[in-house]
Order: sequence, then structure tokens, then C-alpha cells
Amino acid sequence: MPVAELIVTQIVMRGMTDWYAGILFQKVGKLTATAVGGGFLLLLIASHSGYVTFTNKDVNKTKMQSKKQANKAAPERNSIIEQAIRCLRENIVISSGFVGSFLVGTAS
Repeated sequence: MPVAELIVTQIVMRGMTDWYAGILFQKVGKLTATAVGGGFLLLLIASHSGYVTFTNKDVNKTKMQSKKQANKAAPERNSIIEQAIRCLRENIVISSGFVGSFLVGTAS
């Protein structure tokens, strides 16, 4: 099999798998949104029934703890983002093919 046919076969197979990945992502996204929305609804019902109580003191304490943890984790996150951007720049052709097929899959 000539090299050109191998390349075309790889492109077609990659496009199909990315398209299916987009469709799967769309289905999982809907399921996740339903689960999160249902969780908020159950939390609201539990709050009105008196099973769960929230005070401003507890919310502010949790918010401050989250800010502290986010500030500690920020340098690690930035280096991961920089590595991902560098990898995308080095593999721009493959990355753009994946993104295109993935978006077509999520749109269909």
C-alpha cells in the first residue's frame, strides 16, 4: 500500500474516531448537566425541609479555604497549561484535525 493511501486511511479513521468522541461527549454532557441540576434540586428540597442548613459563616469559611487552596495550586496549574500550549504548537496539524472532527461530532 503506498504511503499516500496510508495517510488518507489514517486521516479518515482519525476523523471518524474524533467524531464519535464528540457525540459521546455531547451525551455525557447532557447526563452530567442533568445530574448536577438534580443534585441542586435535591439540595434545595433538603434545605427547605430542614435536613440541611447553611449559614453565612460556614459559606465564608469554605470560600476562604478554597481561595487559599487555589493560590497554592496556581503555579502547578500554570506550568501544566504552558506544557499543553507548547504541545499544541508542536502538533498543530494533528490538534486542528482533532478539534475539527470533535466539534463536528458535538454538533451532530
